[in-house]
Amino acid sequence: MTITMIIQLLVVLGALWVGSRYGSLALGAISGIGLAILVFGFGLKPGTPPTDVIYIIIAAVTCAGMLQASGGMDCMIQIAERMLRKHPDRITFLAPLCTFFLTVLVGTGHVVYTLMPIICDIALKKGIRPERPCGVASIASQVGITCSPIAAAVVAFASISAKNGFEVTNLQIIMVTIPACLCGLMAAAAASYRRGKDLDKDPVFQARLKDPVQYAYIYGSNATTLDKKISPSAKRAVYVFLLALGIIVVFSLAQMFGINLLPEFETDKGVKPLAMNLVIQIIMITAAALMIIFCKAEPKKAVGGAVWQSGMVAVVAIYGIAWLADTYFSNYMTEMQAMLEGLVEAYPWTIALAFFAVSVLINSQGAVVVAMLPLAYSLGIDGVVLLGVLPSVYGYFFIPNYPSDIATVNFDRSGTTVIGKYLLNHSFMMPGLVCVITSTAAGYVLAQLFF
Repeated sequence: MTITMIIQLLVVLGALWVGSRYGSLALGAISGIGLAILVFGFGLKPGTPPTDVIYIIIAAVTCAGMLQASGGMDCMIQIAERMLRKHPDRITFLAPLCTFFLTVLVGTGHVVYTLMPIICDIALKKGIRPERPCGVASIASQVGITCSPIAAAVVAFASISAKNGFEVTNLQIIMVTIPACLCGLMAAAAASYRRGKDLDKDPVFQARLKDPVQYAYIYGSNATTLDKKISPSAKRAVYVFLLALGIIVVFSLAQMFGINLLPEFETDKGVKPLAMNLVIQIIMITAAALMIIFCKAEPKKAVGGAVWQSGMVAVVAIYGIAWLADTYFSNYMTEMQAMLEGLVEAYPWTIALAFFAVSVLINSQGAVVVAMLPLAYSLGIDGVVLLGVLPSVYGYFFIPNYPSDIATVNFDRSGTTVIGKYLLNHSFMMPGLVCVITSTAAGYVLAQLFF
């Protein structure tokens, strides 16, 4: 590795670090500064912007945003809340399952903001330390991204893998990631079940209760969505959304069994069926339009909603980060192969460590896949191995600056879910590490069995 390569790598890492400090849109925008330095300062050939992934995110987020604007998201949250309140003593296991499957359905982890105060409320009223379910539930909301057929990380994995000779459908990907991540989540929930002191034995918590103001703050409110009336149009929006997901799954299933249900077109490589990434975009945009026409989803309300806004932030982040990373790696692919060839030949699973390390800096699993997967394939790593270690692209819990983690800390009125004095001793570290390590190990084994 030459001095120039090291300096340019420091430019990439520096842009990612500065962007992560500012968060939100800054991740993508500040990556643009790094890109400008590499191209105009060092004369590197620009890489390729990840347009396919960006288009899919826009389509999926638009559909999810319309679902939220129509009230359909409240309907789904109510179903989850009823289950949690019916079994409050099992909240440490049920809460992460609820946040996980909400993310799987919608394709973004930002749907948990409504559910998290409810999880905290149920835990407090049951006398359970809220840190236990809240910490692992926040982790679960992000783990679900690699298990959603419409999430950018899954779609990008399928698209990039196809270009590198590993044909795998979205459904085949989640057939590995869903059971693997569920193993990781249940391991994390089990590790969290007796975590910390019980509330009645926690001297810090008991001292807070002696203050009438604090007591009223902790126990005085009742977070719930059950008092919201769900309109018929909101329910129709849920049906439209689930139907869209079902159609995508049917096309993926047919593709798995060699049955082509899609229209075919003449290309420079012969007659080819419609690409799955285009199928997802068409279906998601159509579903969004149907919600506007038949489910009273207001576009202005969708644009102002948390789901659509967070999705657009993800678009900018992936655009800048992935373009920056591709510019660096594409110019030094030969050198990278020479440096890492021996290691990945002997221990191909070690690419998971690289995925995780990059994710610590990049708050986007889709961006990690777009930036790192082409490099992994160029190193000769088998697609089955890469599918198995896909859960390792979630590492941004390590530094607790992600919105869902920060929001969870704020939602916990008991003060037990915390970002520690030394930054890394926070409530998400243990469940995050247990979940990702277990999920990656389970995924590696399942991928070998399935393929």
